[in-house]
Amino acid sequence: MRTRRLSEDDRGIEGLPVRLVIALVVGVASLGVMLNMVSGLSGLGVTELDVAPQPEVTGPGPTNVTVAAVGPDGERVRNATVVARSGSARLDGPRVGHTGPNGTVTMRLDPKLGANQAEGTVRFSVKPPAGEGFVDRRGNTVLLVVRG
Repeated sequence: MRTRRLSEDDRGIEGLPVRLVIALVVGVASLGVMLNMVSGLSGLGVTELDVAPQPEVTGPGPTNVTVAAVGPDGERVRNATVVARSGSARLDGPRVGHTGPNGTVTMRLDPKLGANQAEGTVRFSVKPPAGEGFVDRRGNTVLLVVRG
């Protein structure tokens, strides 16, 4: 029986191209899943918005609240839509306003508390201006309503 030298043995590379193709397909599929989890490449450069109501604490009844749409560094964002909704304090319905050039909107709110309720909250959400790279995915600052 003749012994073969390793340099003459070509059986080891028969399955190599198939293994490379399988590894490439699995790698591309994994990369696609990871990019989908990060919400695509455009989702990497977005900034979270919040609101800053003034006053932060009020009593039940009619009041004017100035709400600023703010970025993470406190910069104000103009042309954002701010929506005030009932939290644990009740409003008659949602209130909608749009921030002006100074990034604020004044809203007339009339929060109500229940008979045995000492305090409650009014919730805010922000729809960022289109094409500006802002999002509102997290909970925002609330307006605290306290019975005096």
